[in-house]
Amino acid sequence: MNIQWYPGHMTKTRRMMAENLKYVDVVVEVIDARIPIASRNPDIDDLVGTKPRVVVLNRADQADPAASKVWGAYFRSQGISVLECDARTGAGVKQFSPIMREALKEQIAKWREKGQVGRPVRAMVVGIPNVGKSTFINKVAKKKSAKAGDRPGVTRGKQWVTVDQGLELLDTPGILWPKFEDETIALHLAFTGAVRDAIMDTETLAFHLIQLLAKRKPEAVEARFKFKPEEDMTGWDMLETGARKRGFLISGGEIDLERMASILLDEFRGGKMGRITLEMPEDLDKGAADGTT
Repeated sequence: MNIQWYPGHMTKTRRMMAENLKYVDVVVEVIDARIPIASRNPDIDDLVGTKPRVVVLNRADQADPAASKVWGAYFRSQGISVLECDARTGAGVKQFSPIMREALKEQIAKWREKGQVGRPVRAMVVGIPNVGKSTFINKVAKKKSAKAGDRPGVTRGKQWVTVDQGLELLDTPGILWPKFEDETIALHLAFTGAVRDAIMDTETLAFHLIQLLAKRKPEAVEARFKFKPEEDMTGWDMLETGARKRGFLISGGEIDLERMASILLDEFRGGKMGRITLEMPEDLDKGAADGTT
């Protein structure tokens, strides 16, 4: 699978971000806590360079809490500050400003030495499409998406949002990878609904998902579909078994795999299978495990 996905507006966004880095003090990257590898755009590291960073582990309410702690420790070991939150409900969002100021404490101290007391912290907020970036910004700004002022960086497609007197955010359009060279990345984005299911048929997508769930969280499969995944079972075996357990049959007693596939994806995305993280830091060393190896 080698999906090309880099429409013109994403090329413009990348250029715009590069041009506007000089106007901000810190870069805030919103990612999906369930897929911290797949939901990060590697272009961001090259773009940002040595600029201070904050990673927002959004949808933490759907991720495994223990896994999120491991990811938090991983990012902090890279010198990146971390916020766990659920932008939809606002849980954890109140910690954003304190974490931002902690990430910039040395810079803020320098401003004070220069007499720049009260200078607002300016942050660029980045993230791939459908990761919850806009929802996060609205929660932080209490849905007051007002432009912060007429200065460079305020053009169509992005805007400065005033949170309070001490914090201003530069919102940017979502930017995806130039291409998905790693099939696992594309699959994980599709599992969470970050990219359209049309990258492959629903049944094949569900085949890959249930294999990964059997590896990462077999108890979740057992709880929802009333069977224990065995080592010798393929993804198709598990889908068929789950369909039988749920009574998803069509005329002649044939298994309705399409319905089973749709239900599996819906229940995973809706959090009905529990709090699950599909990727861990060790996957970075071997390439994110897709459950098929």
